[in-house]
Amino acid sequence: MDRSTVIGFVLIGLVLMLWMWMNAPTPPKPSTVADTTAAKQHRTDTSNYDVSSRPTDKISVASDTLGKYFSQLSVSQPKMFTIETPLYQAELSTKGGSLHSWVLKKYKTWNQYPVNLINGDTAKEFNLVFLTSDGKLINTKQFTFEVDRSNDEVIALGDADSFKVNFILRIDEKRRIVKSLTFHGSGYSFDAEYRFEGMQDVISNYEYQVTWENGLRYLEHNSINESNSAKAYTFAGGELTELDAANFNDVPKQSLSGRVSWVATRNKYFAVAIIPREKESQGAYIEGRRLNMPDNGAKENYSLALKMPFTGQSIETGRYTVYIGPLDFDIVKQYNVELERIMSLGAAWIIRPISEYVIIPLFKFLHLFIANYGIVLIIFALIIKIVLYPLTKSSMVSMRKMQALQPVMEEIREKFKNDPQKMNQQVMRLYKEYGVNPAGGCLPLVLQMPILYALWAVFSSTIELRQASFVGWIHDLSSPDVAFTLPFRLPIFGVDQISGLALLMGITMFIQQKMSVKDPRQKAMVWMMPILMTLLFNSFPSGLNLYYFIFNILTIGQQSWMNKSHKNEPLKKVEEKKRAGGIFNRLTKNLPNMKR
Repeated sequence: MDRSTVIGFVLIGLVLMLWMWMNAPTPPKPSTVADTTAAKQHRTDTSNYDVSSRPTDKISVASDTLGKYFSQLSVSQPKMFTIETPLYQAELSTKGGSLHSWVLKKYKTWNQYPVNLINGDTAKEFNLVFLTSDGKLINTKQFTFEVDRSNDEVIALGDADSFKVNFILRIDEKRRIVKSLTFHGSGYSFDAEYRFEGMQDVISNYEYQVTWENGLRYLEHNSINESNSAKAYTFAGGELTELDAANFNDVPKQSLSGRVSWVATRNKYFAVAIIPREKESQGAYIEGRRLNMPDNGAKENYSLALKMPFTGQSIETGRYTVYIGPLDFDIVKQYNVELERIMSLGAAWIIRPISEYVIIPLFKFLHLFIANYGIVLIIFALIIKIVLYPLTKSSMVSMRKMQALQPVMEEIREKFKNDPQKMNQQVMRLYKEYGVNPAGGCLPLVLQMPILYALWAVFSSTIELRQASFVGWIHDLSSPDVAFTLPFRLPIFGVDQISGLALLMGITMFIQQKMSVKDPRQKAMVWMMPILMTLLFNSFPSGLNLYYFIFNILTIGQQSWMNKSHKNEPLKKVEEKKRAGGIFNRLTKNLPNMKR
């Protein structure tokens, strides 16, 4: 093994260890009894989490904190009623006129319970926060609104139906806040309107905030993996600002001034977004917290607040669209506010276009005819193989020539072992004579890397592959498949579960390396590279490993056919071609003899 190969393997090992370290869970703090109970359900209720700096602090209903305008309001027993559509079931409460639950009918949690996106059994989401002229911070989630609906009523909507409900908070005879929510049977969003009547001398600072306080409930089996995807966002001036609560001890916050198109937060596969529709917002506030969970788990909660202008008129309104649903690319793109930007589809300059304009459309097109996404992936691998066939063929021809030239190259190395410069010149001359590109074998792999990364991004963030099974033990193409569990944890890499598809991918890579690597100095690459790649891909989505496994099988077949068809073909020198710059070189050579 030469020095360059050793350095290459060392660098690969360092990259792998760095990758493992970056993705390793942070050691948790000691768990409380409450944490243990929450962990069993793989969620955390943070509705009562006391954060003094949050724009949506929990406020008491005691008169000394509500001031002269709101202290006289009585708190009655709230009524609950339900809006049911083909896509979701929303439970509303007169306490705050808020959302109490939002259950998606077409999706299940990792343990097959209904998906409820509201984070916490006592959470009340989508409320109003403002400062009064007597200096009191008011959050309308504390007050009971009037509504013309009966308790436990169910309003069922068809695809073409809509329903509007008005929640009324009466401050006194002249002042009231009307919160109108309109639900539609054909989508995952609702329209909201706040109407302020006679509130010009109550609301101060020419501002109120529309809030979402507790993020989204976790729904996947691996909370660390879901936390890696959980974030909060603001979108303003065509630029996406991201907030990530990556550390347990930090409470990241961002406060923006100016027009904000929307605020949003997401977990791995679902999102909530508040989009102003009537007046322009004048800023936003987002905040995140990372909480410990037992078994080295983690949970991230994000608070959103959209700052809206209040001009002090006797009657003012503000309208919004609130999206609460899956991160389905086609669905979120329909809102025409670039909400799809929160989907992690890779780097914008090269990876994301492949994900957005090639992989997702092709997957959805193939899925129209093929129900099983595993078969779709196999066909996709075949298509990519056909597209890359000219390159892989050129690579294999180049490697075959390299193998045939090995004896001659060994003679050159032996002859000029004391003169490295002369040895390199002779080797390059040999490459030129026989038309060999020493980097030709790497080109297909380099061109595949953007595709592999785009596939990883798609499989990790798009909901189409969530819980999509294939065969046998492969139950979810968006998550690592576990063929068996080791009785111990591998040091450095922290691996104790083995992915069957990653193992198969490593075996096919070993076979492929065995067929193509003939240089005695690179024998270690035959087994070292497959082992390192297997460990790296072990935690990758099983769909990506399935693609790579099938692609390797197709490459092995192509390599076998190439070896068989060119087995007895003699190695020929290529004819020396004129260089493209030959005329220029001749003119340059004659310049000294030319008169100016």
